[in-house]
Parts: sequence; C-alpha cells; structure tokens
Amino acid sequence: MLPNSDFNKMAALLTVKYTGNMPEDIKTIMELLTQITSTVSKLLSSIEDIKETNENILSRMLDMEQRVSDAEDGLLKTDSQLEDLKRQITILRDRIDDQENRGRRNNLRLLGFPEGLEQNNLIKFLDETLPQILGLPETTSLDIEQAHRSLGPRPTAGQRPRPFIIKLLHYQTRELLLKAAWDMKSPTWEGQKILIFPDISKNLQEKCKLFLPIKKQLQLRGIKYGIFYPATLKITYQGTTESFTSPEEAAKYAAGEGGLNSIIGNID
Repeated sequence: MLPNSDFNKMAALLTVKYTGNMPEDIKTIMELLTQITSTVSKLLSSIEDIKETNENILSRMLDMEQRVSDAEDGLLKTDSQLEDLKRQITILRDRIDDQENRGRRNNLRLLGFPEGLEQNNLIKFLDETLPQILGLPETTSLDIEQAHRSLGPRPTAGQRPRPFIIKLLHYQTRELLLKAAWDMKSPTWEGQKILIFPDISKNLQEKCKLFLPIKKQLQLRGIKYGIFYPATLKITYQGTTESFTSPEEAAKYAAGEGGLNSIIGNID
C-alpha cells in the first residue's frame, strides 16, 4: 500500500510555483514528471499487492465455505446415523423388555398382605390362603415355585407393605388366579384388601398406566374392557371388541362419532 508521505510529496509537486525562467521551469517540470511517474509506479505496485491480497482472502473464503459445506454435510450424515442408532436402540430395548416380561409370564404380584408373614413358610401360607380368599376349591393346587417380598427397604409403621412376587409352575394357574380375583372384585384377608396383578416390567407398567383415565371412565359406566399383553386396551361394547395400543387412539374412539361418545362423553 502506498505510504501517506508519497501522497504528500505528490501533492507538494503539483503546487510548485514557476519562476518564469523557461529552462529552469522545464527542468522543474521534468523532475516533477519523474517523481509523479515514480509515485504512480508505487501506486500501481500497491494496487497489485491489494489485488493479490484480495485474491488470497477470496481463496480463503472459498476454502472456508467449502469446509463449512463439508461440515454441514457431515452433520446431516451424523444426524441420520444418530436417528438410525436411536431406532436400533428402541428396537433392542423393546426386545429386552419383551424378553423380561416373557420371563415373568408365570409371575403374579400380591398386594395387601402385612409385613412379617414371609418369616414362616410363605409358599405353604399362600397355597392355603389364596384359594380361600378367591373362592376356589380347597383342592386347587397352585404349584408355587417361588415366593418372596419385592426388593426394597422394609416399610415403617403406617406405610404400605411390600408386595409378594410369586412364580407359578403353570401359566394356566396364573390366569385362573387373575380371573378369580377379577370375579371377586375385592378379595380380602383378615380385613385387608388383597390386590392381584400380573408381574410385569417397570417400562410396561408405565405404558399400562397411561390407560388409567379412560379405564376409570369405562369402569364408571359399566363398559367391559381389559388390558392385554403387552399394553393393549380392549373395549367390548354391543358385542363388538376394539383394540388400542395407545390411550390417544382409545380416547379418540370413545369421543368420536360412531364410538362411545354417547355413553362416556369426553375422556380427560
């Protein structure tokens, strides 16, 4: 770039006063032209330097734009791979959860029995007690393989007792106990209400809980329903059974025209 001093010299040369002596004035003009030529040459050289600098900047900008474009393409590819990994993880998690629940296929959870009963022969106690409170024949053989309290700290006085988890030898016995408990509505033992549920994974429990609002509405209006594995709500109305795997689908059916809207109204 041309220094400011060169511009100042050039400006001074253009303001030179002539003496009236032609030889001297011509000499002065020639010197002036020489200095102007030198200054212009420097100016042209500075312009070339600026052009070169601009070309370098432009080249770097183009290189940066290409790198940004490559980074964006790589990010899009990474996002796609991440979504694919999420899908695979979801599939694997569902498979593991399914295997866990299949491993609990013959299990039941019993809620309501006070703490301390397990200190004696728990299997014998349940073998004798469950048929009594469920109205089953005394000769009913439950074939309980294992029985224990659920893991966790012992509750203090006034807290809900931990549930029993029992493993039955036969799946048919599990279904027999569930049906008997459903038919009894509210089985009791020594004044304690006993609840019997399938023993399922926590993840599946959370999915089933999502159906609670619509289940309450169906129960209040006496409409037959049931939750089936893995987390499917079946509603039976006027001889027709509809199945739903999400509470949103069930609520839409209940509130929609031609569904149960005339009976249960809006589901909150």
